Amino acid sequence: MPELPEVETIRKGLTHYLVGHTIKDVEVRSGKVFQADLSHIKAAKVKAVRRFAKVLSIDLSNGYSIVIHIKMTGQLIYRGPNLPNPPPLSPKVKGLPGKHSHVIFHLDRNGVLYYNDVRRFGWIKSMKTKDVETSGFVGKLGPEPFGKLTRERFKEIVSKFKTPIKPLLMDQQKLAGVGNIYANDACFLAKIHPKRPANSLSSKEQDTLYNSLLQVLKEGLTRGGASELSFVTAEGKDGGYQKYFLAYAQDGKLCSRCKKEKVQRITLAGRGTFLCPHCQK
Repeated sequence: MPELPEVETIRKGLTHYLVGHTIKDVEVRSGKVFQADLSHIKAAKVKAVRRFAKVLSIDLSNGYSIVIHIKMTGQLIYRGPNLPNPPPLSPKVKGLPGKHSHVIFHLDRNGVLYYNDVRRFGWIKSMKTKDVETSGFVGKLGPEPFGKLTRERFKEIVSKFKTPIKPLLMDQQKLAGVGNIYANDACFLAKIHPKRPANSLSSKEQDTLYNSLLQVLKEGLTRGGASELSFVTAEGKDGGYQKYFLAYAQDGKLCSRCKKEKVQRITLAGRGTFLCPHCQK
């Protein structure tokens, strides 16, 4: 599932391309995905695009917002006057529009925003802009890196729970925005075994893990996210972080740090987990 760097990359793109456009109509091809009220959307102008962990909020001039969770395979791709020379589409985009284009936003000046989703796990809702931060999924989110997750707050959260540290990092109600890729790489960078009980980490290890988490997320942002599965940017391009994975999906390869052991894959809390058995303790 796209994580903070991927969704932030989409947000930046949509901010550049969408703000100022008016939504003239919405073509709904899947009622499962589109759960919004059309009357909240049509004829409204896009004012801003915000992100809450892995969720996007497209804020409109009429006081409503389009709230979108792309889940595992959702894609938001813009075509229109604010992108006069669009790049070639990633092979991960199966047509534009294509059979997986479940919602199409028709904008003024011949602009179009496509929502593609192979598995249709994602959703699009509408609500009053003032309620976005406190309602539903967004209202339950924990503090986010680069936001309210200070070092002190991070250490406080980690110290409270016996949960293995990697699943704790991925718990959106504890820490928002971190998923499997960046939790794996943060644990690797910090030399901490992902099965370690969170409250067993020393204060120094907590500091190291906090710094490592911010470092891998910043790297993901710099590289435009990871296009391991379906993620593409708002232009329809691949991100680049998949070329820089530290431990994630590196099973069978010699550890890039110690050069003594191969990265192993285990299952932890139902998710593929990658570690160096020599480096991570």
